[in-house]
Amino acid sequence: MSESQSQSPSNPGPSPENTDMLRDLFRMQRSLNERIGVMTDGMSEEDQTKWTLNYCRAMSQELAELTDSVPWKWWAKYQKLDIQNARVEVVDMLHFLISMAQVLGMSADDVYAAYVKKNEVNFKRQESGYTKKDSEDSRHI
Repeated sequence: MSESQSQSPSNPGPSPENTDMLRDLFRMQRSLNERIGVMTDGMSEEDQTKWTLNYCRAMSQELAELTDSVPWKWWAKYQKLDIQNARVEVVDMLHFLISMAQVLGMSADDVYAAYVKKNEVNFKRQESGYTKKDSEDSRHI
């Protein structure tokens, strides 16, 4: 969308470049979900369960479609990497991942903070050689 195009609830589009891109993605996804009738705020536990499973299934399908964009059949000589479609499938998964985060009550800020903490855990695991599983090292996230 060019700078001259207006934003509206039906076409939220990206906001100016000086805003937080992750927050922008969350805002756009909320708008799309609401347009198709999925209201993630204040969901009951039953609806959270239902929609988490729906989004898990959708992401699994998108992952399968991404896999099909990669020449995974070692016996087939006709295959080539379809990088354009692979990129689209990654974005499709991101749509569903953001929706799932919203169903679970996570904002863009929540996801960012959890990512930072989990990244620290992963680096510590690598520094220690990650020789044993510690189920407690992520409990603070």
